[in-house]
Amino acid sequence: MAYNIVLIEPEIPTNTGNIGRLSLASGSNLHLVKPFGFEITDARLKRAGLDYWQHLSVHIYENIEEFYEKNSTKKMVYLSSHGTKTYDEIPYEDDLYLVFGKESVGLPKEITEKFPDQLYTIPMFSEHIRSLNLANAVSIVVFEGIRRLK
Repeated sequence: MAYNIVLIEPEIPTNTGNIGRLSLASGSNLHLVKPFGFEITDARLKRAGLDYWQHLSVHIYENIEEFYEKNSTKKMVYLSSHGTKTYDEIPYEDDLYLVFGKESVGLPKEITEKFPDQLYTIPMFSEHIRSLNLANAVSIVVFEGIRRLK
């Protein structure tokens, strides 16, 4: 069982490092789509991922077009605060691509408009918060998928 965690233009190296660590722990592959808000050699990225980064299955794409070109036949779901269905409604299956946007603005509008039926959210129960930390959101979704498939 493996998922594919996709980060579109991640901005914060410690989030990406933590998600890399989560990817390895969950048996998932990590896909990073440029541009990044940091250098891939950033010490904060490595520190958050500890010494596990070398064991990680990571794929790096120069842009969103390259990502879609190389993964055009893959089944994908998109996580966004604009989703109308919740993450527990995702049709989890092996090799599913779980696509997340950047920390500051989420997924590009072009994606949310193009794939509205594949858009899912994590419910929040306070009007005082706009979104969850990206690494936390990825953890919630990935481990719900693992729970569901076990």
